[in-house]
Amino acid sequence: MPEAQGSPLARAIATTYGTPAVVVDLDIVERNIERLQVACDTAGLANRPHIKTHKSPVLAALQRDKGAKGITCQKLGEAEVMAAGGLDDILISYNLIGEEKMARLARLVREGVNIRPCADNPVAVDGYADAARAAERTLGVLVECDTGRERAGVETPGEAIELARRIAGHQGLRFDGLLLYAPENKMPESQAFLDAVQAGLAEHGLEAKIVSTGGTPNLRQLGAITGATEHRSGTSIFNDRMMMACGAATLADCALAVYATVVSRAGPDRGILDSGSKTLTADPGGGLDGYGLIREYPQARIKGFAEEHGMLDLGACDRKPAIGETVSIVPNHVCVVVNMVDQLVTVRGNELVGPIPVAARGKIV
Repeated sequence: MPEAQGSPLARAIATTYGTPAVVVDLDIVERNIERLQVACDTAGLANRPHIKTHKSPVLAALQRDKGAKGITCQKLGEAEVMAAGGLDDILISYNLIGEEKMARLARLVREGVNIRPCADNPVAVDGYADAARAAERTLGVLVECDTGRERAGVETPGEAIELARRIAGHQGLRFDGLLLYAPENKMPESQAFLDAVQAGLAEHGLEAKIVSTGGTPNLRQLGAITGATEHRSGTSIFNDRMMMACGAATLADCALAVYATVVSRAGPDRGILDSGSKTLTADPGGGLDGYGLIREYPQARIKGFAEEHGMLDLGACDRKPAIGETVSIVPNHVCVVVNMVDQLVTVRGNELVGPIPVAARGKIV
């Protein structure tokens, strides 16, 4: 990402779009996509990127065209946007619950969209059976397994086997496999869990044809789980401070920055950015120091927020920004930042390209 101070690009962004602006360097994006694809190919895994980070059919199509098998969505609303944008082979890595969602799922299936939801409970499975009947199509379902992250997912191999049997026992449903998001430090435990499930499934004449693993931090251990068939990675397309902190990315791999203007210098060691919690978000990024890395002033701290104010602590800076200066900020958690804006301003190096819409922004149902 080019430096913003006094650059023609920064002036073009500020003049054309104003600040704060969420800016993406397409050259870095393409390198990140290609690196992920090579890593998955080398590990013998299908690449199923998670669109929750970019929420853009344009970028999802770029991932597909560079080799991705399909895409992952977290919510049904995201899947609807992606399907409307021409994307297919969609995995929803989340329980879908309720009649309203089943009607929407049935509509997608009826329209011929290749879509698979996940389940970790009988309520979701039985709902999927209703959707399959309404669509008059067969619906593939994955069982989500928790191997220590303590989010969604069944907690024992026995529960996974029973849920798979319930799926297979429903007319209109097909048991397609397992979904895992293994903790980075629990690969052996995750392997043992998977092995036990696979053995139990075989006893009942079932097979997990898909074993989907996930997480950008887990890219460093890609292929570590024997039996995995695909990997879901979201943040890797842009990267952020969290990915830098865990060793999954470097600053050069960070494709997205928030361009912000210094609007106040009320004291020698103080400053205010025009980007507050409504742009950079108040996500601490798992204990990071401050709320973003200012590329031009890496010793500066974004110490706190109001909604439209980013409070700067410049005490450690030898050189300090002036009022009116535009800076570029790598956020702590890029996924949340993207969901704050309607468009991403794209650049290539020092050249302004133009905006792309964040089409699935706000699709939380």
